[in-house]
Amino acid sequence: MELDEKIQAHVLSVWRESVDFFSVWGREGMLVLTDKHLMFITKTEAGMKWWGALRTRQLVKLHDDDNVMITHDGYDEEKLRKDLENKKNHETRFDDIFEVSFEDKKWGDVLLLEVLEKGKKKKYQFGIARDWVKYPMKEPTKYMKVDWSGFVKYIKDRQKITK
Repeated sequence: MELDEKIQAHVLSVWRESVDFFSVWGREGMLVLTDKHLMFITKTEAGMKWWGALRTRQLVKLHDDDNVMITHDGYDEEKLRKDLENKKNHETRFDDIFEVSFEDKKWGDVLLLEVLEKGKKKKYQFGIARDWVKYPMKEPTKYMKVDWSGFVKYIKDRQKITK
């Protein structure tokens, strides 16, 4: 992340799944969109009380207006830089995104990405979880219907390399 980058969108309770043939595991995190990068943060220094309060506020906000181009109080560029020090968190340049789109599924809306990661093409889908089951493993049970179009447009408008 560069020093002059600013957070444009910050979405909590995002469930990421690989769309590869043999993939079965998903992961919860935050999806952060800056001027030049898309980040998926799974390990954060933010506290559980902060996370819980903002997740509830996000649910209400997205229920009223389904546009995911939102930001949250209490998480800024400095905290994002600190979180990116953890190698388990992913940072993707816009030019390393081959394909970005969204799809309206019956159970919820998903952001679809095809990215270059460690020299290989990977496909992911991201959905915003509304409810969770925590046993035997944490997994979403319900997803939200949201509008990913602004998110997709923001990335496509800033890519230098296009098809």
